[in-house]
Formats: sequence, C-alpha cells, structure tokens
Amino acid sequence: MELAQVRLLVTDFAGCYRFYADVLGLRPQSGATGGPYEKFSPHAGSAGIALQDRSMMAEVLNELGETATGHRSLVVLRVDDLDAYCAEITSRGATLLHGPAPMTDRMRVAHLKDPEGNLVELQQWLLLRG
Repeated sequence: MELAQVRLLVTDFAGCYRFYADVLGLRPQSGATGGPYEKFSPHAGSAGIALQDRSMMAEVLNELGETATGHRSLVVLRVDDLDAYCAEITSRGATLLHGPAPMTDRMRVAHLKDPEGNLVELQQWLLLRG
C-alpha cells in the first residue's frame, strides 16, 4: 500500500488551483485549471495534495452535498488489487460506502469511513486505454 495523496474537496476549484500552484509553488500534474481534479506535488517525493471538485464527489457519495458541512478531505490509498483488498478489509469489519467501481477511465475506487467519520478512498490505477 502507498499513500497517494491527501485530497481536498473544494467548491472554488480555480481559486484553489491558483493557490497551490502559484502561491505555494507546488507542481500541478496535468494543468487542469478548471478541474474537476488535479494533483499537486512538491519537488521531492511521490505523495501530494489533490483538489477534487466537491460537486463531482457529491455525485458519487450523495451525503456530501454541494457545500461543505463537515467532509472537506479524503485520505487516498492506492492498492494493486482493489477487489481483493476490499474483500480482505470487509472480512475484518470494514463497511464500504461505495464500490469497488470505476470513477474514471484511469481508476477504480471504493470509499469507506474511519471511526470518526473521515472519508477514505481506496484506488486502483488502471492502464490508460489507447
């Protein structure tokens, strides 16, 4: 398992993009200034901070809503085999809220909460189809 990123759920994607790229000087992964997703990395290491348009995640997890009422971030863990890992953790008592299911053409995800209600996303990266 690898910590891939801490993801911030935002409503002002463009403003947050400018903050992390221009103010903090983090390197954007793709240059998607309009969202709905972008990962920013420091100049060393592989983990980073990502921005996620809140309304996109609200479509996946209905309880989020369009405006922040508590959920402002996701802990994202990348695994090699999402189905096997989900089976393993549910056998140990985890309850999945969503998935495993495709999120984009590049990843499959599952979501759960920790005991405090913080959101955790498990993701499996897929090979790009071309």
